[in-house]
Amino acid sequence: MTGNVSARESVETGLSGPRADWRTPLELLLLGAIWGGSFLFMRIAAPHFGPLPLVEVRVALGALMLAPFLWRARRQLSAAHWRRFALIGVLNSAIPFSLFAWGAERAPAGIGAIANSMTVLFTALIAFVFYRERIGLRRGMALIAGFVGVVILASGRTAGDNVALAALAGTLASLCYGIAANLVKRKLMDLPPVVGVAGTLGCSAVMLALPAAATWPSVPVPAASWMGAIALGVVCTGFAYFLFFRLIQRVSAARAVTCNYLIPVFGVLWGWWLLGETPTPTMLVSGMLILGSVIFSQRESTR
Repeated sequence: MTGNVSARESVETGLSGPRADWRTPLELLLLGAIWGGSFLFMRIAAPHFGPLPLVEVRVALGALMLAPFLWRARRQLSAAHWRRFALIGVLNSAIPFSLFAWGAERAPAGIGAIANSMTVLFTALIAFVFYRERIGLRRGMALIAGFVGVVILASGRTAGDNVALAALAGTLASLCYGIAANLVKRKLMDLPPVVGVAGTLGCSAVMLALPAAATWPSVPVPAASWMGAIALGVVCTGFAYFLFFRLIQRVSAARAVTCNYLIPVFGVLWGWWLLGETPTPTMLVSGMLILGSVIFSQRESTR
């Protein structure tokens, strides 16, 4: 009997191992495609909604999807937690989502996706400046290279339009992400990560409700834009965060964040394939420089 159990366990282990090995890269690929697609959906919906109404729809739908996790942890939450949710929600959702949506009205989807890659470098920079975390020579060089990439991105022209303001908006959004990441690390570590995301999204939805209502479009929003906004909230926010934190639990945060390497690739790809936004030479050069600097900096943290 014992031998039969052992044999069955060996077979199950042998079957589950390859499945787990295949599942992780597929889910990382899916997450990169989803978050890269968020810039496509913003590009479709932002011109008809405007930045604030679009972001309100996005964070409200994302918060609703993750609300069961927040409800389950309600006994763990104090007044201090809700104050932190509000602060981090402004920096991790309300401001950066609005900046990316504002940029999506003015420039191709790939611009925001490329600028978003700076988040990893800004996170390291904020940790160094305010929390005295070691930055290292490799990461310092990566920061310089990343900022050069942003300058190149902002200097480019697409279809005759200067994209500098959209690139700047994306860079400022990434800076907000970097600040928020450091605050989450220090202020919400006593909660499951998905609970923190649900709380920050909920607070963002409440804070943006009045500004979104005041700037709500006066003409009916086309169905395609509504579909884009719903996809942003349900798929790119609620489902994506759920998938991301499930990956963290299974394979560690260090491996889960590698999906960020795929976001600019998919952001440019979706815009090119579905919207006909052909990437320009400056987009390609800046994208390779920023993404390369992020990968270069992560090798130091891995070691």
